[in-house]
Amino acid sequence: MSSERVIYGFHAVTARLRQRAASVREIYLDRSDKRAEDLKKLAGERNVRVVLADKARLDGLAGHVNHQGVAARVEDIKLAHDLDELLDALGEPPLLLLLDSVQDPHNLGACLRVADAAGAHAVIAPKDRAVGLTAAAIKVASGAADTVPYFMITNLARTMRALKERNIWLIGAAEDAPQSLFAGRLTGAVGLVLGAEGPGLRRLTREHCDEMIAIPMFGAVASLNVSVATGICLYEARRQRESGTK
Repeated sequence: MSSERVIYGFHAVTARLRQRAASVREIYLDRSDKRAEDLKKLAGERNVRVVLADKARLDGLAGHVNHQGVAARVEDIKLAHDLDELLDALGEPPLLLLLDSVQDPHNLGACLRVADAAGAHAVIAPKDRAVGLTAAAIKVASGAADTVPYFMITNLARTMRALKERNIWLIGAAEDAPQSLFAGRLTGAVGLVLGAEGPGLRRLTREHCDEMIAIPMFGAVASLNVSVATGICLYEARRQRESGTK
């Protein structure tokens, strides 16, 4: 029997309806504005039942967070459950995102969202000192948690060594790196490695990178949020892939 969970927020629920309506068992709604009407219309088109519920019930379902007046019971989507299986099945050079010590669910959700948008094949993070796919992360991901495989592995350094054995070039991002992002070669099989804002990459993680790059900073701020940095790096990789040049 498939397991189920609760997702909440308009973006997350709407994205699930559009992408995999058959996995949505029931939607709970406590709003009567145009946005709610649009959601009910979409649910009707997908033959998904909408239940009018009060705020107390939604608070209980969503764990007393900001659910925007909408939640849904959904079946878990089974993405690739094994990293080696995913890599073996790819028909193009992998583009991976490795996150080191990212503990904020909002940052993880935003990273998943931009990974989906940029066409990354997977996001990888250690089980220790990293956030899992919490309801808050899923909400911020706006549907990307159902489309981008998120692998939580036991040992990040060991996984990085295994990726290097597959000839995947690991590029770490750090503000003190000697080379600019725009000077790096991000075509081919690449894994971008980013750490949380503040501490950045741990020493051992950094040592397992093949190359280090820095995002050029032209203003007054000294650093970027990890999800913003992820977006910049992934889209530079995508730009290089699309153009075929650095």
